[in-house]
Amino acid sequence: MTVQAHIHAIPSRARPFEKTQQATPALLRKLLGRDLAPSQQEYAGVVEALNVGDPDMDALVDWMVAFGPREARALFETAITEGLAAITDCPEPLRLFIKSLERRPAWVDFELIDEGARFIHATGMTAPYVLRDLALMGGYLLSGFNQSLVLTGALNQGASRRIAETGKWWIDCTEEGGLNRFGAGFRGTLHVRLVHALVRRNLASREEWDDAQWGLPLSQVDMVATYLGFCVVMLGGLRKMGVPVTPRESRAVMHLWKYTCWLMGVEEKWLVDREQDGIVLLHHTLMTQSKPDWTSQELGKALAGEPLERHFRRFESLRRKIAYQKHLSVSRYFLSGDKMAQLGLPKSVSAWYPLATLLPRLVSFSGQRYLPGLRQWQQKQGRAAQRKVLAQMFGETEQDLIRPSTDHPGHA
Repeated sequence: MTVQAHIHAIPSRARPFEKTQQATPALLRKLLGRDLAPSQQEYAGVVEALNVGDPDMDALVDWMVAFGPREARALFETAITEGLAAITDCPEPLRLFIKSLERRPAWVDFELIDEGARFIHATGMTAPYVLRDLALMGGYLLSGFNQSLVLTGALNQGASRRIAETGKWWIDCTEEGGLNRFGAGFRGTLHVRLVHALVRRNLASREEWDDAQWGLPLSQVDMVATYLGFCVVMLGGLRKMGVPVTPRESRAVMHLWKYTCWLMGVEEKWLVDREQDGIVLLHHTLMTQSKPDWTSQELGKALAGEPLERHFRRFESLRRKIAYQKHLSVSRYFLSGDKMAQLGLPKSVSAWYPLATLLPRLVSFSGQRYLPGLRQWQQKQGRAAQRKVLAQMFGETEQDLIRPSTDHPGHA
């Protein structure tokens, strides 16, 4: 069964339109310049996108399976790593797909993208804390998003490896020049996009997948919510952790992820330039998500336990426990005790780490505004800290992304 075979109906996971029309607080409305609640047209667009995957990559995977998975996979690898010129008589479906990516949109500004990357470097471990302990952990409360993760065993089995792979992709995308045509972020994003299409194809054919309830696996809505987690949720979380963000820095981060997620297969109509527009769009994607259930606990506990498998050269047992407690405290800083319980995490934990470091972080990052030398030093030190934790996650194994298998589509 191919992805395109799904019947287009509104999945039951989406809330009725009437329940999305809550009033927006006056201060938030002033900040956003509009109500959070979707219009009828916006609502219709979002629920329709629950049945839309990644048509271009889905079609390419159909071709790969028909052409010969092993041979097609090798050609795909050559095309993204060396370019079309390296392939004699390149098959037309692959050539057209790669050409469509090489004709990048006119709005792409690599200088602004690199600005966003440098800002992310300067945040040091604060950005990864927010992404891991708020965006990812908090996302597990939305059970509609969890189904594909649980059915593929992507995070509840081998959570440490999967989180490390995501970290590697994030590092590659946030390097200066990482999203250039042959940069590691560009190549890695296409690897991840292929994996998504293989998983979508696999799950769409399985009896356990209830498309009447969930829509299409890894739909546009799910991809949009994930995209906004990397920029909108991260920026909001950074501020709450004591990192001031200027309008220019916000715009640069939004632009970096706008282009990354265009490469990832998010349709251009969902990509936004302003953080305020991203906040509204994120709210609209959340109206399609279900309440926490057993999947929230399974994934939450698996993610919480990841630091206990990290690799340290000295005092490994102690440092694992400290890392475990730090991450729990960051989650508690952002999430209520009830939400912690819904994730299978202890309600009693305190937000000691964010609270103890809030003022020093605020002073340090505020000082960078007036001392360019300090800013450059923080960018270098911050990036080194991000890389160090990635090394702790991988240990002795090679730092690499998941290798998709086209021999058995979906078993990535």
